[in-house]
Amino acid sequence: MPIFSSSSSSSRSSKSWILNGLAVGAAMAAVLGARAYLVRSGRFRSRVIGIIPARFASTRFQGKPLVHILGKPMIQRTWERAKLAATLDHVVVATDDEKIAECCQGFGAEVIMTSESCRNGTERCNEALQKLGKKYDIVVNIQGDEPLIEPEIIDGIVKALQAAPNAVFSTAVTSLKPEDAFDPNRVKCVVGSRGYAIYFSRGLIPYNKSGKVNPQFPYLLHLGIQSYDSKFLKIYPELEPTPLQLEEDLEQLKVLENGYKMKVIKVDHETHGVDTPEDVDKIEQFMRERNLS
Repeated sequence: MPIFSSSSSSSRSSKSWILNGLAVGAAMAAVLGARAYLVRSGRFRSRVIGIIPARFASTRFQGKPLVHILGKPMIQRTWERAKLAATLDHVVVATDDEKIAECCQGFGAEVIMTSESCRNGTERCNEALQKLGKKYDIVVNIQGDEPLIEPEIIDGIVKALQAAPNAVFSTAVTSLKPEDAFDPNRVKCVVGSRGYAIYFSRGLIPYNKSGKVNPQFPYLLHLGIQSYDSKFLKIYPELEPTPLQLEEDLEQLKVLENGYKMKVIKVDHETHGVDTPEDVDKIEQFMRERNLS
């Protein structure tokens, strides 16, 4: 009898375990099915906000957001371009500086004041999102030093993240010019065959054994625009800084080092980021040549 009783108990336990496993599996399938349906129907991660993080105390170019480019502050030009993106429900500027806030309010932008303790633009975007108090599914971090950013690129990275449920981050790359190969201000990227980022670096990657640029290789330049799943953005500041992130001084490496997926789209875009005072003259000359006001 004890043996029979133990066998019955074991059998009941096994059945219970199997039924429980089936229930969990069914629940997971329902969640995944619902997510797949939302992706197909276009309602997955549908609420989108664009945030332009801006700080005055840049080590390379102090006061950069306020520098004038053909008569307009650079931050205004970036905001005006971002407002043209079809996927953004709202656009705000996040800053810790009163001068920047006053300038932005002067041309009609909504401003969220953030703390000086933000270590990078991602953390500033997160703080701004919390202070807004509204629910958004995707946050687009729009670099204030890209005054000619194309609205189509913003729309492209938003759609890429909406179409990739397993990714928490999306960004864009374009072809790297040979003259920018060894410029540490031009961040390079390598991407896998499925369109997910493998690595970012200020050095040339991949780097061949000749030590020279291979004119036949399609090197990629990272554009400074990125979007995040808002749930991931909340936990990003809690992740400890990682060795590669600190060595390269690139915040996106913390995402990769922690095992998260980052979707990358390739676009045809002539980048005109402003990293140094010398870049202002270059971008103004470019705009004059193309009659851009």
